[in-house]
Amino acid sequence: MVDMRSIAENFKKLVGIEAEPEFWDVEKGHIKRFAQAIGDENPIYYDEEYAKKTRYGGIVAPPFFLIDAGLVKLVDRLVAMCPELANINGSTEIEFYRPMMVGDRIKTVAKLADVEEKVGKSGPMIFLTIEVTYTNQRQEIVAKCRNIFIRR
Repeated sequence: MVDMRSIAENFKKLVGIEAEPEFWDVEKGHIKRFAQAIGDENPIYYDEEYAKKTRYGGIVAPPFFLIDAGLVKLVDRLVAMCPELANINGSTEIEFYRPMMVGDRIKTVAKLADVEEKVGKSGPMIFLTIEVTYTNQRQEIVAKCRNIFIRR
């Protein structure tokens, strides 16, 4: 049997520690493919002439373009600490501050913000709150994401 209290204590030692930054280039072809994949036909995502006439002055990325960016390495590290536990995405909250434009270089920094133990009908669970900050090359915050992962 897995000692959930011990596992939670090991996770708590990592609270506040930031993962190594990851960098993502916002590229026109990638934006177009992403928009096609999600079924969004808004020309602001692929038509340069149309996009130039908007308030943004150029092609922008859909809001969820980089949603997984920055999470993967940290989540993989947390899963590896106790691979026998299931990992469930409990919730995702995102705040968008400015659009991601073609040519932007986005830096993502993820950190484990909180660890909480709970007991449900199926037994003990650990809730891991991960926060990711997305910043462009001008040091402007593009978005913030807060994910809660449930380990059980």
